[in-house]
Amino acid sequence: MNTDRKARWAVRQSALPAVVRSCPDCSGSRHRPSGRIRVNANGKLLDVWLLLSCAACDRTSKVPVHERVHVSSLEPARRVAYETNDPAVVRELAMSPSLAAKNGYRLDWTGTWELETRTPLYALDDPTPLTVLVGFELPAPVRVERLLMLGLGLSRTAVRRMVGAGRISLPMALDARTRQDFELTIHGPGSVDAAKQSRQLGAPTEPSTDLGAELVTELSTDLRHFGSPDSSQRRWRSATARA
Repeated sequence: MNTDRKARWAVRQSALPAVVRSCPDCSGSRHRPSGRIRVNANGKLLDVWLLLSCAACDRTSKVPVHERVHVSSLEPARRVAYETNDPAVVRELAMSPSLAAKNGYRLDWTGTWELETRTPLYALDDPTPLTVLVGFELPAPVRVERLLMLGLGLSRTAVRRMVGAGRISLPMALDARTRQDFELTIHGPGSVDAAKQSRQLGAPTEPSTDLGAELVTELSTDLRHFGSPDSSQRRWRSATARA
C-alpha cells in the first residue's frame, strides 16, 4: 500500500493586481501598471516612480518608490533594472503590499491567479491520507474554501461537509484567506469514521452508514477524475470570478 501519497497545487499568476485609488482626471478608481518605471536624477539624488495607467481614461500617474535617495544607496543592478523597466521589477513593485500601504492605495487581486493541480492516480477507497502541498507564486489573498472547490472540483456544500466530517484537515479556518504556502490532508472514505469508532470502542469497526456512507457515495462521483488516466496531467482552475 502507498504510504507516502502527496500532491502539489500551485497558485499561479495570470495577471497583475489592479491599483485602486482615485483618478484626478475622471471618476475611475482602477489603475493598471503601465510596465514602465521613471527615474529622475538631481545630482547624486534619485527619485523613482512606478507608472500607472487609469483603466477609464488612460491617464498616467506615478507611485513613489524612492524619493531623494542617494545614488550610492541603490545597488547598481537595481538601478539599471529601474532604468530599463525590467519586467521582474515592475511585477515586484506592482504586487508589493508594503508599497501599497506606504502610498495609501489598495490592491485588487480579482482575476490575478489560477490554480494548477497535479494529483497522482490513486484509489478512492484507499484509506491512506493524501497530503496536498499548496504553493503560492504571488501574494494573492486566496480564500481557502474557494481553493478547495477549484482543486477538488467540488461544490461549496461538498467541501464544507468534508471539512465538517474531518475528511479534510486544514491548518486554518475554511473561510480564512491566505497567501502563504501550506499543507492540507485529505483522508480516505470511511477512514475518519473508522478511526473515531475504533477510539471509542477499542476495536476497528465498519464505516458509519449515515454521513460516512453518504460522503463516500458523493465523493466517488465528484472525485472520479482523481482515479482517471488523466489525473497525472496538469489541470488549470480559473479563479477570475472571485479571489
